[in-house]
Amino acid sequence: MKKSRTMRLHNNKMINFKSEITNVIEKINIKQPGVEYRLNEPMRNHTSFKIGGVVRVMLFPENTAALTETYDLLNENGITPFIMGNGSNLLFSDEEHDIVVINTIKMNVISMMDNKTTASQGYCDITVDAGALLSKAAIFAYENGLAGLEFAHGIPGTTGGAVVMNAGAYGKEIKDVVYNTTAYNGRVGKYTLTAAENEFSYRHSRFVSTGDVVLSVVLRLQCGDKDTIKQEMDSLTLKRRESQPLNLPSGGSVFKRPNGGYAAALIEQAGLKGFSIGGAQVSDKHSGFIVNKGDASFKDVLALIEHVQEVVFKQFAIKLKPEIKIVK
Repeated sequence: MKKSRTMRLHNNKMINFKSEITNVIEKINIKQPGVEYRLNEPMRNHTSFKIGGVVRVMLFPENTAALTETYDLLNENGITPFIMGNGSNLLFSDEEHDIVVINTIKMNVISMMDNKTTASQGYCDITVDAGALLSKAAIFAYENGLAGLEFAHGIPGTTGGAVVMNAGAYGKEIKDVVYNTTAYNGRVGKYTLTAAENEFSYRHSRFVSTGDVVLSVVLRLQCGDKDTIKQEMDSLTLKRRESQPLNLPSGGSVFKRPNGGYAAALIEQAGLKGFSIGGAQVSDKHSGFIVNKGDASFKDVLALIEHVQEVVFKQFAIKLKPEIKIVK
């Protein structure tokens, strides 16, 4: 595989990069004419922080075949794409980015599997495309009387992103319901992993290290009572509304949970709840969140993250690690 061109190029190479992109897009249009593409696309339109400069190209495949062929065509031309979903845990710098982004948000099919055998044992499987919102998967499960995804109802990310980072809430994680995943890389093509082979741990999976692309996931859920499932979903939704700053742009929980404590509690004890730098603020509703008050820049958020880390470390000797992905 050729070297990735995801870093800024010199001006004399920029023309070559743009020329190569033009050639690749032409090839993609021939082989996968249904793939939408946008040039010089602002990342602020695709991240929940509402922050981020333009990327040279953003592509929107609608299915697995379109994504894998697009990925291969880019790689054949020396370009390793940046893969994203709903952008709910991304902080992109305000600079221009000489990268190609593949956005999976249009890969959003959710379907029941043939559950004749498993249903008799009290559980059923559903297949979820990587770009399907995890919250939509939770609603699909409820509509089909399947329990186990209630915790995911308010999580704004895609299912693929949830697998990559082993997303979770209220004591549950995606690893608790994953049966297998189908993924892809340019070396071996498409492959399937069992739940154990995903190597899940707290806010981590093997995909963090490998960079391989999650295409779809099979979730194994319990047959349940719809009323009970709905009550649990409603209860968690109310809890989120009461405790989280859902009315402002943010990247969700900014820091991973440190050993022996909670990031939000440490930040609040350090006196940083409501503290601001520029347009970025430690939420005065939930100190684990950094919110964009309306005009926050990448530098504002990054400076606030670093300030929080510094103050918490000085007071408690604990180094908070970001849960969000920062792209400079």
